Amino acid sequence: MLKLLRPAMTRILTPLGTALVSRGVGPDAVTAFGTTGTVVTALVMFPMGHLWWGAFIIGLFTLLDLLDGVVARLGGGGGSTWGAFLDSTFDRVADAAIFSGVAAYLVLNEQLVLAAVVLFCLVAGMLVSYVKARAEGLGLTCDVGLVERPERLVVGLCAVGFSQFWEPLLALGMVLLALGSAITVVQRVVHVRRQTGELHKQTGER
Repeated sequence: MLKLLRPAMTRILTPLGTALVSRGVGPDAVTAFGTTGTVVTALVMFPMGHLWWGAFIIGLFTLLDLLDGVVARLGGGGGSTWGAFLDSTFDRVADAAIFSGVAAYLVLNEQLVLAAVVLFCLVAGMLVSYVKARAEGLGLTCDVGLVERPERLVVGLCAVGFSQFWEPLLALGMVLLALGSAITVVQRVVHVRRQTGELHKQTGER
């Protein structure tokens, strides 16, 4: 869904990417810096109750997820297997920090039910990514689903940040995110099941 915005964001980030490449900064450094910034911000600012500024700063660091690809392209590498692996791994680390930070804030404020919902969002989001990775590892496609990582980040960070001004928004956003993530898992499992069924039919026909 939000992938449609990627070309426009890439054009916007190209001047910054050019400046980084000219200074010898590589895509791995950009990825590591963005993830480190996200983790520190989420685990420090969210538990302290700085929801708006925490979400805003993390949103800025999230842009580095696009910038590392721009740097790789401008640097002549065009991306690499290692870069893709590192980016995917660090994405999971960042997601874990974000939702753990929010859950910690809720636990400290004795909102245990909502904290459980947030943790469900974390687990479901990880499962969304795992199902796709496992399917692609088996040679199948799995690029489907209602809520992928960009949508999860936008919904989650907006719900957290703006709840500083309207508290019920956090619960509403997290419940919607939990439902959307669960639906996405089911969509991907069904998609893979259809593909394996078709492969079995083709094998049986030969």
